[in-house]
Amino acid sequence: MRKPMVTRKGTTRKTARRELLRIDGRAVEVTMRLNPRARRLIVKVHPSTGEVSVVAPSQRALDRALEFARGQETWIARQLARVPARVTLGPGAKIPFRGREHVIARGETTRVRDGVVEVAGRDEHAPRRVLDFLKREARQVLDVRSHEYAARIDARVRRITVRDTASRWGSCSASKCISYCWRLILAPDFVLDYVVAHEVAHLREMNHSDRFWRVVKSLVADIDTPQAWLRKNGTQLHRYGAK
Repeated sequence: MRKPMVTRKGTTRKTARRELLRIDGRAVEVTMRLNPRARRLIVKVHPSTGEVSVVAPSQRALDRALEFARGQETWIARQLARVPARVTLGPGAKIPFRGREHVIARGETTRVRDGVVEVAGRDEHAPRRVLDFLKREARQVLDVRSHEYAARIDARVRRITVRDTASRWGSCSASKCISYCWRLILAPDFVLDYVVAHEVAHLREMNHSDRFWRVVKSLVADIDTPQAWLRKNGTQLHRYGAK
């Protein structure tokens, strides 16, 4: 959590705030953040989530960030139009699971069977139940793959976590902890395997040197195909959610 900035006079100034901006007739939340390393005011629209933000280099610039964003309404609207439409994980919805299309339907228990993601319980609880199921599946598959690949290069994973990250499919820390985006369970296995190989390789090489890529290729021979798949389809995996 960010702490507020305190000036020499002892007054407190916020380093981030949120405001609503009307774009194409609808209210859009805009997050304005102070970043002293920025050189100028910059408007960003996340291509997967549609989050609109303005980065300001100073407190003075932060105070006029909303006005700056208002001057970029046309550009913001154009970027938002490219963000994939959301798909709620409820009965009748079609979702990818390990790269194959599945339909969500009512069932006696929550599971995957014959191209169907069955979900138990009342319809209003289905999206959350399906989301929890997908996260569990992701955790199980990613855990197994990570330890298998680590053993192949004589390395050890300290901890594995699964989150809903918007900008990274995976990350590996110097303490040998690996984090993945649960949405990899929606992608084909060869894509998930590549991301696991990439992060596990960092257990040996905390860089992207030639030696690093040699480790990756020792785990998955083809890295070009999954990389191309993620560039083309990765944004689409962020469409799916509980609401």
